[in-house]
Formats: sequence, C-alpha cells, structure tokens
Amino acid sequence: MTPRAAIRILVAALLACAAGAGAAPRLPASGAEVLEDLPWRADPQQRELRALRARLQEAPRDLPRAVEVARRYIEVGRRDADPRYYGYAQAALAPWWNQPAPPPQVRLLRATLLQSEHRFPEALADLAALTAQQPDNAQAWLTRATVETVRADYTAATQSCARLSSLADELVTTACIANVGAMNGRLAASERLLAAVRARAGGADTPAVDAWVLTMLAEMAQRRGAADVAEARFRDALRLAPRDTYLLGAYADFLLDAGRRGEAAALLAPHARVDGLLLRHALAARLGPELAELAARFDAGERRGDGVHLREQARFELALRGDARRALAIARRNWDVQKETADARILLEAAFAARDVAAARPVLDWMRSARVEDVQLARLAAKFNANGGKA
Repeated sequence: MTPRAAIRILVAALLACAAGAGAAPRLPASGAEVLEDLPWRADPQQRELRALRARLQEAPRDLPRAVEVARRYIEVGRRDADPRYYGYAQAALAPWWNQPAPPPQVRLLRATLLQSEHRFPEALADLAALTAQQPDNAQAWLTRATVETVRADYTAATQSCARLSSLADELVTTACIANVGAMNGRLAASERLLAAVRARAGGADTPAVDAWVLTMLAEMAQRRGAADVAEARFRDALRLAPRDTYLLGAYADFLLDAGRRGEAAALLAPHARVDGLLLRHALAARLGPELAELAARFDAGERRGDGVHLREQARFELALRGDARRALAIARRNWDVQKETADARILLEAAFAARDVAAARPVLDWMRSARVEDVQLARLAAKFNANGGKA
C-alpha cells in the first residue's frame, strides 16, 4: 500500500471516529416489523468482503491478510456508519488484540478502533509506543494529533502534526496543523492557510479527503459567523461525499442553528439508523415515535456503559426531554472525555438551563486559556458573564 493510500484510509477512519457509532439494540414492536434492509448478497462490495473473510478463516494468523481485512472493514464501517464493521475489524485482529506489544500494523489499527470507542488514553498509549518504534509512520502521527486535539492537548497535537511535514502530502499536513490552530486562538489564520493550500493543490487527490478538508473549512467559517461561506463549503463537500455521516450531522446543525428545520429534516430523513442523525432529525421534525426510539437507544447505551454518544444524549435530554439537570450531568461526563466546541456548547447550554454557574466554569476557563473563537460559544459565555455571572 502506498503512503497516500494509507493516509486516505486513515482519514476515513478518523472521520468515522468523529462521527460516532450507529444505533443501539432494541426490541421490535412485532415480528412483522422491518428492522433493516441487509446488504444484497450480490453486492460487489459484500462479495469482496466475504472472499476476504473466507481467505482469513483459512489462515487466521496470517498477519497481512488480517490487516487487510481489518482495514477494509474500517473503511466500510466508516462509510456506512455501521459499528458492526468495527467489531468485524477487531475480530480479524483477535490473535494479536490483547498483546502488550502487537505488530506495528495491528497496533495502529487497534489505536484507531480504540479511538472510535472514545478510549483515548489506551489509544494514545498505543500511538506513543508506535511512533517511538516507527518515527516515520505518518498514519500514527496523524491519528495521535487527532486524539490529542480532542483531548485539548494542543501543544502535543501541534508537535505531532509537525512530524507529518516530511511524511504526508502538503494538504493533509496543513489540515492537521490548521485543525489544531483553529481550536487554539488562530481560527482566521488557520482557515486562510488551509483554503490557500487546497486552492493551490486543486483539491485533494480523492473525493473523501477533499470532503474532509472542505468540511473542516466550512466549520471554521461557521465558527466565525460567515454563514454564506460555510454553506457553500458544506454543499461542495456533500457533492463529493453525500453519505458522509459526520458531514451530514455538521450541515444539519448549521441548518438547525439557522432555523431551517424543514431543510434539515429532509436532509436527514434517509439516515435514521445513525443515532446522531436520528437525533438531529427529531430536533428538526419533532416526531413522537422518534423520541421514543432515541430514548430506547440511549437507555440501552447507559446499560452497556457506552460513553460514545454522551454528547448526543445530553442534547436529547435538554432539547427534547427538557431535563436540564440530567442533561448537565451527562454533558459533564462527556466533557471529562473530550473537549471540542460541540462538547463545550451542550455543557454551557445545559448549565445555563439548570442555573448552575459552577458547572460551566471548566468550559469558560478552557475558552479563555485556549483562546477559543466561536460565535455561538461567545454568546453563551456572555450569558454567564452578565448579571454578575448568574445563569
């Protein structure tokens, strides 16, 4: 596999982690209910996966075969927002999964899968060991930078991105650096840099990577309040990757913030299987059956101890159930794990609704120390600063 192909696969995997996993299990209302349309057995992709799996079953300890199968499952799981494929990927790596020092190829994929479950300390431990062993592994440095950014360790993330400069192409390296800078007081400069490099390169060499960069640029414009620029970029990205679940969720949030609920509902109607997208569709359409479905999914996640959807669950409790205290408790648990602008926003919204200024303090402190630039967060912070800090 060429370095560029490897980076493309990794970008897809990282987007999958950002987007989150799919639906939690539930009981059907009756035996006649259609739960899901399974992939057609004649589908070329499914035939290819079956063939790869059959070859691996013949020799389950064949490392190159296992790595190829796991990579393919991660690609498909990311594209279809289907967490079952991540489970299949882990199963393919089973002979090495619990080893303290597995082969480097396995260690990278294990870190990617751990990241998708928000098991960030374990993922970082694997990545630190891997980059020490293979300092020229571009995939490992990019994954490491992504996890460090989510955990608000911007100094470490910048250092990890810097290691990419001689290992990956300019656009991927710039996207890595700009993503960190945009979170750490350099939003406008990061946006200008990334847009200029993309324009000079004529876009990325694959639609998936170009959609990733365009989505990043759209969110940067949205955070500084440039709605027209953000929308144009979102639409360009959707033309390249119309099924990208992270992109669909980001654009739906943009539409919801603009009060364009009908457009958001139409955008998300075909994607109800994905928890985050079903939540946004419910926010747009306010359909009773969807609320019950979401409640069942989140309750199942609570029973499993699943922390992947805490941000969405807090948003559900606040916006659709009106339970500010419960929303705040969940948002605080989520903030302990990850610190992105969406995580900050739901915690501030829940803290304000619950009239709990102390609960908002960690986010307000983070905004000041990281010099976060985001018009929505600034409006929320201003509410706490008014009237002597009373919510």
